Amino acid sequence: MTDYKTTLNLPETEFPMRGGLPNREPQTLAQWDSIGLYQKMREQGNGRPLFVLHDGPPYANGDIHIGHAVNKVIKDIIVRSKTLSGFDAPYVPGWDCHGLPIEHRVEVKHGKNLPADKVRELCREYAAEQIEGQKADFIRLGVLGDWDNPYKTMEFANEAGIVRALAKMVEGGFVFQGLKPVNWCFDCGSALAEAEVEYQDKKSDAIDVGFTCVDTDKLAAAFGVELSKPVQIVIWTTTPWTIPGNQALNIHPEAIYALVDVGDRLLLLAETLVEGSLQRYGLEGEIIARTTGDKLELINFQHPLYERYSPVYLADYVELDAGTGIVHSAPAYGEDDFYTCLKYGMHQDDILRPVQSNGVFEPALEHFGGQFIWKANANIVAKLDEVGALLKHETIQHSYMHCWRHKTPLVYRATAQWFVGMDKQVAAGDTLRERALNAIEQTVFTPAWGQARLHNMIAGRPDWCISRQRNWGVPLPFFLHKVTGELHPRTVELIEQVAQRIEQSGIEAWFKLEPAELLGDEAADYEKISDTLDVWFDSGTTHSHVLRGSHPQGHEQGPRADLYLEGSDQHRGWFHSSLLTGCAIDGHAPYRGLLTHGFTVDEKGRKMSKSVGNVIAPQEVTNSLGADILRLWVSSADYSGEMSVSKTILQRSADAYRRIRNTARFLLANLNGFDPAKDQVAAEDMLALDRWAVDAAARLQDEIHASYEEYRFHNVYQKVHNFCVQELGGFYLDIIKDRQYTTGTDSLARRSCQTAMYQIAEALVRWIAPVLSFTAEEIWQHLPGERNESVMLNTWYQGLSRLPAGAELDNSYWQQVMAVKDAVNKELENQRNAKAIGGNLQAEVTLYANEQLVQLLGQLGDELRFVTITSTAAVQPLASAPDNAVDTEVEGLRLSVVKSAEPKCERCWHHRADVGSNPAHPAICVRCVDNIEGKGEVRHYA
Repeated sequence: MTDYKTTLNLPETEFPMRGGLPNREPQTLAQWDSIGLYQKMREQGNGRPLFVLHDGPPYANGDIHIGHAVNKVIKDIIVRSKTLSGFDAPYVPGWDCHGLPIEHRVEVKHGKNLPADKVRELCREYAAEQIEGQKADFIRLGVLGDWDNPYKTMEFANEAGIVRALAKMVEGGFVFQGLKPVNWCFDCGSALAEAEVEYQDKKSDAIDVGFTCVDTDKLAAAFGVELSKPVQIVIWTTTPWTIPGNQALNIHPEAIYALVDVGDRLLLLAETLVEGSLQRYGLEGEIIARTTGDKLELINFQHPLYERYSPVYLADYVELDAGTGIVHSAPAYGEDDFYTCLKYGMHQDDILRPVQSNGVFEPALEHFGGQFIWKANANIVAKLDEVGALLKHETIQHSYMHCWRHKTPLVYRATAQWFVGMDKQVAAGDTLRERALNAIEQTVFTPAWGQARLHNMIAGRPDWCISRQRNWGVPLPFFLHKVTGELHPRTVELIEQVAQRIEQSGIEAWFKLEPAELLGDEAADYEKISDTLDVWFDSGTTHSHVLRGSHPQGHEQGPRADLYLEGSDQHRGWFHSSLLTGCAIDGHAPYRGLLTHGFTVDEKGRKMSKSVGNVIAPQEVTNSLGADILRLWVSSADYSGEMSVSKTILQRSADAYRRIRNTARFLLANLNGFDPAKDQVAAEDMLALDRWAVDAAARLQDEIHASYEEYRFHNVYQKVHNFCVQELGGFYLDIIKDRQYTTGTDSLARRSCQTAMYQIAEALVRWIAPVLSFTAEEIWQHLPGERNESVMLNTWYQGLSRLPAGAELDNSYWQQVMAVKDAVNKELENQRNAKAIGGNLQAEVTLYANEQLVQLLGQLGDELRFVTITSTAAVQPLASAPDNAVDTEVEGLRLSVVKSAEPKCERCWHHRADVGSNPAHPAICVRCVDNIEGKGEVRHYA
């Protein structure tokens, strides 16, 4: 008996079915490292159009989390896809290294009372350790970059670059010193940036306090009544500790205010809040007069605790939906209050600031000196009650600003700080706000809603407080005159001298500097300040000292990247600070495009939290499933909103990965023995189905390219996955198995489909390379033909031929055939489930079709059976369909399936009447005999 298995072209490949990614991926990383892949990509990219994605530096503190992984993988997908599109796309990773969190870690580990220079030394060491740990995790994710030469804001050259950027902004007239309420943390002992503020619930003392009128004649005239009783204007506040700092009372100019007689006195309240206020005080009263707020301007009231007056100032920000409609104004502790008092002529030197930087009232403050403000609250309430000014006291719970690091309540506190002025008129004639808003209009936003978000933030933001009172930070290298407080007239020149020293020995050079070294005899007249820069200034100026000049990512475009890419919180962080510094220094944004991705949540939409137990650590994913599964999940998620991730979701990604991997394995296995240099078939000689498959891949490639260009990676994922499952797995690859296995090894029928599979594989490996970077490299090494060391040393495959215009068997034709095949498959499955047939090849199918389908299917002739994968497939007019024919979802098509009575060919498994007609081969059909011993069957279509 002949062993016909040896006459078949059975698939064979060393490309394994199982990915084994956790074990195999590190081997790929080692290979990339051994060949210097990133450096080779740079060499190959020399002379190409440049595309610069500038890395927003993660903070050098702690292990990377899933959000970091999302960010770096999206960046890597872009860099890889741009490289494949023919760009020189360098990627220089960076780290943000200064600031409070690192200083806090050192403080926790080594204690609070270390000398400042020791703190800086330990912070530098700690940041370096953290960078190495994070770097290893990023590399493990398959992120290609210049990991041997990343930028770090604590590198001496970058520290010098940061102060040089400051010098340019000073020279441009944007930097000034001023008194202003800023977010202040007593634990940090410093001002905080907006990005360092978070909101938590807090219990507070809510009090209603009366201020007695001293300008009774003016008040009587404003209301048009005679006053025979004392009048108290009533404020409501949740910060009793600010009462000692009260210097004014704010009312809304257009609101109606009422005098309410409550018996022993008159109360002044907003009319709409009279009823609620009286209920709160447990009083009954009657309105005796009304007036508008603007009539009460500058009327004086007595401060309840101190011998000074509090005048009425008009303010549009006064709200009338709660409280009393009157706001007590402590300009040192409220931003709106501060500016209103300045508008009314109060000088900054006259603003009372009784709260010290540690949260303790200055010792000289009457009644409360030396008390910490939160503890003093109760004493202030008691004193107000004692003097008869307290109308109500209760405890409420409300959302209140807290330090993101210490989780303790913050206050607004007016301090002398350094600011970048948003509305200062500079020499060029436009303000920084105007420049920034114009730059936003010139920027491409992905998603588009980011433009309005950033615009609104810039339009409404106050001046930028850039000074901090910390040890671990880049200094503001300023000398102030001890008498006038003015900057040294040679400040820009002096900063450059400081920058040169920092370039040699780091920020420590400033802190060790004796003023006389730079100022000579003038040193006695000047004070060297110790403030450090807001850490957002560090990262916000990387366009100036990283993208400019001799840095590895410096380029001829100057300090302007094609793309900045970070999470949506960076509209108020890195995007924001970079925009302001770029516009101040260079007159434009440092980026042409901004891409924003959302935050990660679990499958129920909940924020990731260790206490909830829903945290997904990227390290665990790479160790259990592999980095490619994580990367595939990132690509599949719509990053424009929140990105859901869980073990279940990742398992679904693993299932999708197997579909793609199995498709690649099928292609590779069936390219066994194929030499593309000599075995490829010219497009015009290929079988119709093969030409369609290549054309389908070409059309898909155009869509994939467009999706990569538009950063729509979830579309890439969907298109590639669907192509593998539907066009390939569910149609093309299923059909060509018979031809691939049974026709002659070198026959046109076989080489045609191998050519199609080879070209599709060459395209597919590149499509997935930006996402499934490890798997693509593995496929690359198993593809036939001569090739270079890595898929990333190539561009998109250009060998996909398109069907000629007007082709008879075009895409529309094969889409209709595909629909017919789907209908047949459904009925075959029904027959198998009913045990009427075994395998599909045991079936004989008759298609009862309308005239259009008869003509369409008839073009395939006898090869229709290879499309339906049945032993016979006959086409009959729809009118001849018997009553028991099955209806299908295809319009104008019914069909019937019967079990074949013919013998089964042992070689091709088709049931044919001619099995055994050749005495030398009694077990196989005539077609198989011809394929073994004759010229081989001729195929035209399928």
